[in-house]
Amino acid sequence: MRWPDFLLIGTPKGGTTALHSALVGHPQLHLPAVKEPKYFLCDGKPPSRSGQRGPGDAHSAREWVWREQDYLRLFADAPRGALTGESTPFYLYDLAAQQRIADTIPDVRLIAVVRDPVDRAYSNWNHLWSDGLEPVPDFSEALEREDHRVAAGYAPFWHYTRLGRYGEQLQHLYQLFPRERVLLLRYRQLAEEPDRTVAAVCDFLGVAHHPAAKSKPDNVHPYVSPGLRTKLLGAAIRGGAAAGALVPPQHWRRVEAPLRSALHSGGGRRPPLSVERRRAALSRFLDDIALLEDVTASSFDDWRRDAGRGEFSQRWKG
Repeated sequence: MRWPDFLLIGTPKGGTTALHSALVGHPQLHLPAVKEPKYFLCDGKPPSRSGQRGPGDAHSAREWVWREQDYLRLFADAPRGALTGESTPFYLYDLAAQQRIADTIPDVRLIAVVRDPVDRAYSNWNHLWSDGLEPVPDFSEALEREDHRVAAGYAPFWHYTRLGRYGEQLQHLYQLFPRERVLLLRYRQLAEEPDRTVAAVCDFLGVAHHPAAKSKPDNVHPYVSPGLRTKLLGAAIRGGAAAGALVPPQHWRRVEAPLRSALHSGGGRRPPLSVERRRAALSRFLDDIALLEDVTASSFDDWRRDAGRGEFSQRWKG
């Protein structure tokens, strides 16, 4: 039983699913079947209900791997000599999780993928909206509700803008880990140059390049237009998720799947943000983008533009 050698630590809706998929087939690496175990978000105890009060949060929290022996067991069947790792993209955001990682496995290697924070937040909102969990059909209004939701105890996936403040997150991370143990990637690198980016990850981990290490589009959710049908299905999903928190997660998953499938049917690409709405959202990140540039000594000026860079699945050529 051993602790992992590397972690994919961030960010949600930033390409970690694609990178995880690219690494799973590598013969020198072992990633468990359980993606996002969230162990280091816990502190040796189940996630508190006080921090899981958003729609579907308590249900989802029942799947977190919080016991040490259960977490270590995820890596027990790794082939001899293989490096072990796992992907939980909330580790970058959660500063307490960063500290727990540093205290437990100080020599671990960390990989973070960051994405234009407005694009990331918009994708995050669409993910929850298209799954029927987000009741607010307007992205800008959902951002306005974030402070209230955080104070009410909504889980991290609802923290649309806070998750994208990478400057604060990396500033803290670099106080805990030497920079040579952190590989910082950009979403656009993974989307536009998947082979080169995965090769850079292999070099960082000290394993050979492998043709099976091929990036795939991430879990892009279709955009669901507001309307009576969406409203009714969403209400059913949110109500069912609340009830599902009281039973084993697999039972609710079986009930939820057809409802979500019905909601997704007829869905399409989410509409681009208008310049005005994007500028309003961007204003929440400008100070942190400046901090990120200072912390990394790199330019992120493209994130200050009036247009985003689109979805991963629209740009990845595979």
